[in-house]
Amino acid sequence: MKESRRKFLTAACVASVPAGFLAGSLLAQAPVVRSQHDPDVKDDGPTPLKPDPKLVLEENQKNIKKDVEKLYELAGELKAEVEKTDNVQVLSLAMLKKTEDIEKLAKEIRARAKG
Repeated sequence: MKESRRKFLTAACVASVPAGFLAGSLLAQAPVVRSQHDPDVKDDGPTPLKPDPKLVLEENQKNIKKDVEKLYELAGELKAEVEKTDNVQVLSLAMLKKTEDIEKLAKEIRARAKG
């Protein structure tokens, strides 16, 4: 009795594995068609108008110029502090904070310039 069960289960497993692979490959190849009334897709009505790219670029350019001026000012302040400090003395926390601000501002300018 155990032999017949074992043979039956073995045969069932052997037959089901290729059938599972075949069904999986057929499902993977079938295109997914969404109906027009799909609950996952939100319909907010007409698409909103996109802002004019030229205006966006002009605004970006103004922001870059403003940030570059601020960067220049911070770099000048840092230079003045470095010249005031003694060469033997360790950098102050205020100087380190100012360098971090300069680095952050420079990264923002680079990100804006890239678009």
